[in-house]
Formats: sequence, structure tokens, C-alpha cells
Amino acid sequence: MSKSLLIYGVNGYTGRLVVQEAVARGLKPILSGRSAAAVREMAAAHGLEARPVGLDDAAALRAALDGVGVVLHCAGPFMHTAKPMLEACLAAGAHYLDITGEIGVFEAMAAAHERALQAGISVMPGVGFDVVPTDCLAAHLKRRLPGATQLDLAFSGGSSVSHGTAATVIEGLGKGGAVRRGGRIQRVPTAWQTRRVEFADKARTCVTIPWGDVSTAFHSTGIPDVTTWMATTPQALRSMRMMRYFEGILRMGFVRTLLKRQLKSRPAGPGAEALAQAKSQVWGEARDENGGVVRSRLTAATGYALTALTSVRAAERALAGDTPPGFLTPSKAFGADFILGFPGSVREDIT
Repeated sequence: MSKSLLIYGVNGYTGRLVVQEAVARGLKPILSGRSAAAVREMAAAHGLEARPVGLDDAAALRAALDGVGVVLHCAGPFMHTAKPMLEACLAAGAHYLDITGEIGVFEAMAAAHERALQAGISVMPGVGFDVVPTDCLAAHLKRRLPGATQLDLAFSGGSSVSHGTAATVIEGLGKGGAVRRGGRIQRVPTAWQTRRVEFADKARTCVTIPWGDVSTAFHSTGIPDVTTWMATTPQALRSMRMMRYFEGILRMGFVRTLLKRQLKSRPAGPGAEALAQAKSQVWGEARDENGGVVRSRLTAATGYALTALTSVRAAERALAGDTPPGFLTPSKAFGADFILGFPGSVREDIT
């Protein structure tokens, strides 16, 4: 009996986009999530099977994966949701994919490599905007400069954020930033450094943020020093630096709860026009110890639209048996040019 794709978290903003893309590509995924009514409603709308289940019921979750070959996990924040789903996938022998961008989750998945090998499954977090375009660009830069020891990756998102992304950001408030030095992840202050970056359309000021590539770029390339950056505005930069003085308060549970409640009054995510017209931009620079330097940049669809495209394609590849067992990054699984197979993706070498 052929195995099925199960998409978990289908009632979220990104989960809905992922389901739409899967259906558009002729797939018939099983839909799942903790809200039974929402899952069944979406399944009925697309003529698909519904298997609602919560992540806190290990037995029911394992039962929901019966006959499933690949799980595409779209329900974050993944710091809370990744572990139970991974355990269910290991028990069921189902490949695990997710759309996280959280450093701690990537590292936890990398630590599960041997268990994944024993179970014969692929464990591939970050098959969305976090981190497909940046990971592929990192691998491309490593290919151009094999002896690289320093890597900088920057992005400009191009759209507003969804409730899920905002909730993940709220979970990280008060924890500072992160970089990788000498192969080890180190904590740094919030908005630690800034630099100007020449994106494809114009130069922008960027600030250090704890993006997922602090983890994944090292696993993909072996480059020991990795810094990640995000385009920002002077006002946003000032706000980020002010947060340093309130980190103790921001880490309090009631503050995070209050901020999450306020999300309900905001749009669930970018509208259809923004998804169709906005672009994401990625820039990267690699250096070696001999003074060698290479720079490349990438333009692609905006983050949420790109996440739907790349995650579904990755799931298709996993279903087809194109992914080896163990922990994988997108570029390790599919190569540095994977990102170029999607509409609107253009890469150029600038140095």
C-alpha cells in the first residue's frame, strides 16, 4: 500500500497555503491539526480525509500516522510542537518535515540524526522560507569558495507576518540574539550589530537576528562562523535595542500571553495581493582565511508563498523516496540549486 502525506496544522495561515498548493499539484494529503472542526471543514472543502488530533495525546497521534509516509508539520511555535511530532514519526516510520526557523529546533533535530537513521526516516526541518532560500544560497557560496570560514546571510522579507510567525517571535523576546563562532552557537545582545547590504533593488541597513541559518548553514556547509541579518528601519532598530533594557520583563509568561492575545485583532497574514506581488530578497557573503571573498544574492517569491511552494515540493520528493534517512537540511537533501526551480527565483553572483 502506498504511503500518504499528512499535513499538520492546516487551520493556521501558512498551513492553509500549504494545503492549497498540495491540492493544486494534484496531491491528496490527509489533513490534521488540533482543532477538529476547522480540520474537518477544510477537508470537506477539498474532498480530503481529516484526522484531527492534538499533539499532547501520544497514542492518538501515533494512530493518526497509520499509513502515512511523510508528515509536513506546519503548527508552531515549533519549540513546543516539534518534539511530540518527531517522536510520533520515529515510531511510525514516517519522514518528518517542518517549516520552522527556530535555532533550538534545528539543533534538536540534528541531535536526533542517529535515531532517524535507525528508524529509516528523513528528518528535515526548515523546508519553508525558513530556511530554503538562505540555506541554498549558503551552499552556493560554499561551492564558490570551498575554503570559506566566515558566512554572512541577510534577507529582506517583503511582507507582513502571520499570527504563527508573530507568536514565535514573542516566544523569543528577552532571549537576545545568536551567532555561530568556531562552530559553536553563542548568545549575543538583541540587535547586536548592523551593516549595509546591497540587495538586488537597493542597499538596506540590516541588523543581526537569530535566524535559523545560525544552525543550518553550519550543518550544510561546515563553515564555522555564521552571522545572520535582517533588513530593518531606523525606528525598528531603536525599538529592538530598547528591548535590551526590558529582557527580564519580556521573558515573563504573562507578558507573552498578553502579546499573543493582541494578535487576534490583527490580520492572520498577508493578503492575496501581497503574496502575489511582494518579493523576498537574500544576500550572502563568504570569506576565507586568505582574503578570498564571494558574494551572491537571490530574489524569490515572498516568504509565505515560497513556503507553500518549497515545502510541498520537498514533501513530494520525500514521498518519492528521494531523501536519505537521517537529519537533513534542504540544500543537503536537494542541492544548492533547489531554490531555482520555483517561479520568480533568480540568483546572481556579484563578487
